[in-house]
Amino acid sequence: MLVRRARLEELPVAAAIYQRTLRDTFTWIPAWRHNAQDFLRDAGSEEIYVAVAEGRVVGVAGFFRPDNFLHSLYAAQRGGGVGKALLDHIVACADGPVSLKCQALNLRAQAFYEREGFKVVEHGRDPPSGPPWVRMLREA
Repeated sequence: MLVRRARLEELPVAAAIYQRTLRDTFTWIPAWRHNAQDFLRDAGSEEIYVAVAEGRVVGVAGFFRPDNFLHSLYAAQRGGGVGKALLDHIVACADGPVSLKCQALNLRAQAFYEREGFKVVEHGRDPPSGPPWVRMLREA
């Protein structure tokens, strides 16, 4: 598996992985609220990395470098090491501690990040009545 910066022509595939994963994972949020356009909009201000296996994009990560903030990390299929490969690449590229926000109900993701050395440093909720989240941090 190769992890590298996404090419412009790969962004629609990455956006589709983002949308499908959100709809499959965040079942407590209406599916219509998860759309590929959100990913494509955010891609304009983030570094987008892809995991490629056998010539196919199998995972995507969005990294906002000014804050060392991992905005998104999604794999087309779980359990194949795609998320870990993307996360390892982001951590290696960062110039300091990496932070992220994870929805509080997404216990599977929280457990993954904890196994990878992240610790919960803050709890919150986006206004006006968004789902609760945790901010996690991994020291460099």
